[in-house]
Amino acid sequence: MTDTDLLVAGAGGGLCGALRAAQLGLRVLVAEANPHFLQGNNTAMSTAMVPGAGSRFQRAAGVEDSPARFLADIAAKTGSTADPVVAEALATVSAPLVEWLADVAGLPIELPTDFGYPGHSVPRVHTIAGRHGSVLLSGLAEQAGRVELIDLLVPARLTALRPSPEGWTAVLTRPDGETEEISARAVLLATNGYGADPALVAEHLPEIAAADYHGSEYSRGDALRISTELGAATGFLDAYQGHAGLSSAARTLVTWTTVMHGAILVDESGHRFGNETVGYSEYAAMLAARPGAAGWLVFDDRIHEASLAFTDYRQVVDSGAVRRATTVAELAAATGLPAGPLARELAEAVAPDRFGRTEFGAGLTPPLRAVRVVPALFHTQGGLRVDEHARVLRPDGSAIPGLYASGGAAAGISGHGAGGYLAGNGLLPALGLAYLAATHAAQVPSEGEGTE
Repeated sequence: MTDTDLLVAGAGGGLCGALRAAQLGLRVLVAEANPHFLQGNNTAMSTAMVPGAGSRFQRAAGVEDSPARFLADIAAKTGSTADPVVAEALATVSAPLVEWLADVAGLPIELPTDFGYPGHSVPRVHTIAGRHGSVLLSGLAEQAGRVELIDLLVPARLTALRPSPEGWTAVLTRPDGETEEISARAVLLATNGYGADPALVAEHLPEIAAADYHGSEYSRGDALRISTELGAATGFLDAYQGHAGLSSAARTLVTWTTVMHGAILVDESGHRFGNETVGYSEYAAMLAARPGAAGWLVFDDRIHEASLAFTDYRQVVDSGAVRRATTVAELAAATGLPAGPLARELAEAVAPDRFGRTEFGAGLTPPLRAVRVVPALFHTQGGLRVDEHARVLRPDGSAIPGLYASGGAAAGISGHGAGGYLAGNGLLPALGLAYLAATHAAQVPSEGEGTE
């Protein structure tokens, strides 16, 4: 008999898989390397945005949506380069997932409709009050703590896997170097990507390698290393989520909701350099390429008030990083930006503009505010190839029995580079693939390596 039915390596989105597996009667062990995971992993650092196409929350708000419409948006944003099998699986499960998060995981799911995110043709990005991942993760952890079938081992890092007749033998390593072997019928790799490994980032993501990394220090590519040694296939290793809105002073995210409400981004010469509404991910590399690799988000009191719903933005405000002025000249003096170019950019911030931006909200009206921002790498989007059940695949397309991957450990649905990233493309694969993996693991008999 194995020690556990399902070993989940990673207590971020992996907790979703743990809860789903326990709901279906599996014994689950969650091993997490980070002793401070409730604040320090990428799920906790997110804005808790989870797409759900066709959910009851959308219907209640009068929003018409479907998995097919979501898939069309993914295709448009990625240039039809996203993995079609994984994209369809996640689009299909997205609405049941957010409803499950409310009904079973007990999260206070809500659907913001006061603004749209780049690439989403309708409001479908669900969140929770406060719009911060630490609240979402705490909710999942609290719920997991109430379930007898779930055990949590922290800190313990998965460092090796060996196939066994009953499934897998996993080597878990403590910070002091002590190791423990755990037998499991199935393993879910939910250890995120490789953003904390500078060598891998330089190899696969050179355009963003010099930018700040704003993610978990434990995202070291463990799943890639362990699984490629087992013959797993990888894909989309050049894909990532960047962000052009990290406060340089607060080291906290200035949410892109400021842009979607009408803010503009200027470089340190006071000039805009593109259509900010195309997406915050691809804008990170664009900002990184500007002189000084920094800029200023400029907005007004109306946008400030609308952005206070986000915990991240409130933290930026509380840090004192937001400058405020009653005139353009005063704002230029407060930021050190050249007054002439800044004034011209504000005057020309009307749709349609020279970059093709078609929406500026109600326009910018003094008093004005500004926050200095730098580009950042948030997490990688490429990883292990998986199928519609989140099973890890070999290069020939066959599944490695009993081995699953989710979130940044798996090849996601953002296509290549940064431009295909849609809001929620991080959490949907993290939660959704974990949910699909647990569901499949509960439906298949015990299977050892080499069997199907």
